[in-house]
This record gives sequence, C-alpha cells and structure tokens, in this order.
Amino acid sequence: MDIVCHPTPLSGALPAISSKSIAHRLLILAAVSSCTTDVHCSTTSADIEATAGCLRALGARVTRTQVGYRVVPVPEATRRPARPVRVDCGESGSTLRFLVPVICALGGPVEVVGHGRLADRPLEPLLSELRAHGATISEEGSFPLKVSGPISSGRFRLPGDVSSQFVSGLLLAAPLLRGPVEVAVTEPVESLPYVNLTTSALATFGVDVSVRHEEEGGEGLTVFSLAPTGVRPASPGLCEVEGDWSNAAFWLAAGALSDGGVAVTGLDLSSAQGDRSILAALSCFGARVARRGGAARVTKDRPRATTLDVSDFPDLVPPLAAVAALCPGTTRLTHAGRLRLKESDRLETVSAALRALGADARAVGDDLVIVGRESLLGGEVDAANDHRIAMMAAIAATRATGDVTIRGAECVSKSYPAFFEDYELLGGSVTRKGDEHAL
Repeated sequence: MDIVCHPTPLSGALPAISSKSIAHRLLILAAVSSCTTDVHCSTTSADIEATAGCLRALGARVTRTQVGYRVVPVPEATRRPARPVRVDCGESGSTLRFLVPVICALGGPVEVVGHGRLADRPLEPLLSELRAHGATISEEGSFPLKVSGPISSGRFRLPGDVSSQFVSGLLLAAPLLRGPVEVAVTEPVESLPYVNLTTSALATFGVDVSVRHEEEGGEGLTVFSLAPTGVRPASPGLCEVEGDWSNAAFWLAAGALSDGGVAVTGLDLSSAQGDRSILAALSCFGARVARRGGAARVTKDRPRATTLDVSDFPDLVPPLAAVAALCPGTTRLTHAGRLRLKESDRLETVSAALRALGADARAVGDDLVIVGRESLLGGEVDAANDHRIAMMAAIAATRATGDVTIRGAECVSKSYPAFFEDYELLGGSVTRKGDEHAL
C-alpha cells in the first residue's frame, strides 16, 4: 500500500501505544512461569503477535483479552516434545533472538522459521555459546533453523559490541536451567538499556539478576548472574506493558518540527527504556521539552545541528534524522553501525529516503551525516519494508513543500498498525492508494 502525505504540521496529543520491547519479554516469561498471568497490553502489532504465536506453538495457551493477553504457561509435561514443532517468528528479530535460547532451555526439538530479512540477521556468537552448552543448532542463514537442547547452566560469554538481544535471550532462558548462570559481556556493553529492560522484566517474575564488573586478560567484563531456584519464575498474576518510547519518539520528533508542539501521554518518565533518551536528544536539537506526570511534550524552539552518539539508542536514528534534516548546520549521528542489520540497512535507507525528499544526508562509515535545511521538497520514498523508514518519511513530510509518497507503507504494521490513523488525529493529511486492507 502507498501513502501520500500532504504537507501539514502536526500538533496535539496522543496516548502512547504499548511497548513491544516490554511485551516480548513479559509474554515469554509468562509462558515459562509458575501459573497463569494476565499481561495488560493495550495495543498489539505484528511483532508482538509473532511472539504470542511462537509461544502457542511451544505449548502455552496465549489468548487475546479486552485488555491484553492471558497466558497459561507451557506445561511441564510437554517441555520436551517428541517431534519437532515449528515456530514462526515473522519478521521479528527480537522474537527470534529471545526464543532460540529459551527453546534450547526447554529442550526442543523445534524448527524456527521467519520472513523478510530475518534469516540474514546474524545470530553469532549466540549460537556458538548455546552449542558450547549442549545445544544442537543448524547453520544460520536460512530457514528452518533446527534447534534442540537441553543446554546446561554455567558461564556464557558474549562481546558487548553485538546485539544486546543475545544477552537478553540468555537471561530469559537462564531461570529454566538447573544451576547458576553467568552471562559475561565484554565492555563497553552497547544498548545496555535494553538489557536493563530484561532484568526489570525478570524482577517482575521474581528472578533476581546481580551485576558485577570483572577484569579478565586485561579486558573489562560486565557479568550478569542468576542463582538457581529449582522452580519456574513466579508469576505476578498480573503485569502491565508500559507505554512505548520508541514509537512515541516519532510524534515527539514531529513536535520538534512544529510551532504547535506534540504531546504523548501514558509514558513512564523514569522508564528503563533506552529510547526515553529521545527527550534529551531533541533538547540537543534546540527543541523545547516539557515533562509532567506521565506525559512528555516537545515544541519547536531554536533548531540547531548537533552531534550525538546513538550506540545506546539506535532505533531513535530515523526520527532524529528527520529532525536533523530540518535543523540548520551539520548533524552527525555516530556509532550507528548496527543499523545495517535491522529490517533494512538502515544507515543506507535512512539517508536514501531523506535524499529522495531533497535532504543532504549520507552514511560515512558507521555515522550518519546530515546537513539541515529550512524545508524539504517532497518526493517518493521506498519504505524498504522497514516500519521506521515509513514513519520517518511521514514525519519529514510535515515540513515539505510538496507531497511525500511512501511506497510500501503497510510495513508500519510491524510495530504500529494504527500509525497513519494517529497521524491524522494530530492533523496530518494523507491519501491511501491501493491495498487498503493492509493498514
């Protein structure tokens, strides 16, 4: 489906949608916990549904309720299925990387499949560590990925400059293992806030994770430790998925481009979500930021270019890039190399999309360099089957002089199916073309 965004500033207020990052973690823990859990999750998406579907295939009963999901955990008796079951991760990298270690802990055998670029997204060195602890896993790079365990407890070691999802996957699997578990990660640990989301979710289910620093062979390590309990994680009975900062970031970025400003409600201003950094980042771009209760509001003030290290919040690059394209001067978003391994090569697709709209944007090594201007020209953007590229183009369109056509805009369903409906609620003007059921 194609969307045509007609230039108009956004203003007003919207409630945040549920955080898919937190939903993944809570649903998985609920499925391996001690008893039934109600997970309050006001909205859903293709990625969240992928995790729910995989957990059903593994034996959990996951049903949609009026307020979220009810999860009856995987029965003990079926934790070692005799025949392979097949789980479909859709296009969700989080689902894949979280569940492969959990499957190994449960025992398998399981065949894992996915779609889009998912088979190309790296799983090493996670797979090597799982094999070293007893797993049997086919070679990565194509589906089905055949996975079986069980794996033993002990010490797992990972480099800190690869996906934090590897660390989170091992931590989610750890409570199912017999014996103490340590996950040692070389420093610096990139995207550490995402690991903190996992330890927070584990604490909700009664699992304590201790963290310490070690030196080994002249190398610093951050070590996450879990003591064995001999029982499944304790269900809290009810837990709630908080508002999503990652998607709220697009509306707040639109506020930074608008004299009227945009507010997002239903956010935890002290959240462990790393993408809460959007407020500090937009302040660096000269926007006026206000925080009150569970709401954040951003308004255009004195736009200026800046330099930001995005290694801890790479998902913020698309909305920040849209703002940078409309701030005078040269902005540099640094240490963004891991964006090449997202739903698209996001360093290239972000810069290509902005150039298509008349911006001066280019990838330089692992950095994104953008020279801002007062307005963009409009044009046609290929969303590259990447939800964040489609949303970025829509935000950039608010300050264009001509229409912006987004090809393949239905990809927003991956994380935010109602994105364009909410865009209109903030005063945005869009025309939908073709395949209208897709959104």
